[in-house]
Amino acid sequence: MAETPPIDATSREALAELLLSVADDEFVIGFWDSEWTGIAPMLEEDVATSSIAQDEIGHAKVLYELLAELTDDDADRIAFGRASDAFRHASLMNHARGDWAFSVARRYLYETADQVRLAALTGSTYEPLALLAGKMRREETYHLMHADTWLRRLADGGNAGRDRLSSSLECLWTDAQEIFAPLIGEETLVREGILPEPMRAMSITWQARVRPKLEPICGALPAATPSIDGRTRRTSDFAWLHGEFTSVARSEEAATW
Repeated sequence: MAETPPIDATSREALAELLLSVADDEFVIGFWDSEWTGIAPMLEEDVATSSIAQDEIGHAKVLYELLAELTDDDADRIAFGRASDAFRHASLMNHARGDWAFSVARRYLYETADQVRLAALTGSTYEPLALLAGKMRREETYHLMHADTWLRRLADGGNAGRDRLSSSLECLWTDAQEIFAPLIGEETLVREGILPEPMRAMSITWQARVRPKLEPICGALPAATPSIDGRTRRTSDFAWLHGEFTSVARSEEAATW
């Protein structure tokens, strides 16, 4: 990875928020999807979903390492040493795993939004982030293909699957907007080109892409925009997951891994 260029304190703080938000998105959705290991609808999907979950957690690891280098912190502490209310993932990841249609709906919403975000970040003036976003973008292409295949399969596979998918999309639509929730210090990031375009502009691009695909399945989706607190709202479902993925680290806090 390229040597981190000098960056002033204000920009560093804003960049840290950006890195944390993307990393937490990847980390949390990876852990939710890892819950399908051993219980997916078929063996092929057991392997595929486990692999995708592992990829997401791997992406989070590299982002946490980049953040730790920027802030003189420790990547493991960032991942496993924070309280649940210190996480900055989008509200889309606050929901429990749900059934297969629910997971497919969330995965499709997330992957399409992440595609837009990563495409923008490849143009970042912060070279370590731009290089990492390019690598992630190539790997995430396969995640999106998987989600798209299952979206079409459920939509075309009969009333029961289509109804569950439709209900899940309607349930998750508003929280999916929060992938593009405004960031602390976003004006600084955009001005310096670290974030090549505002989150709101990315949101508009994303909605224009997904509405034509989703509305034939679930009907007209309501007007929705990202909210200021879209990355700070937490639920009891996430509190449970947080307890699960931090349990080993908490069992021996002084240990080194």
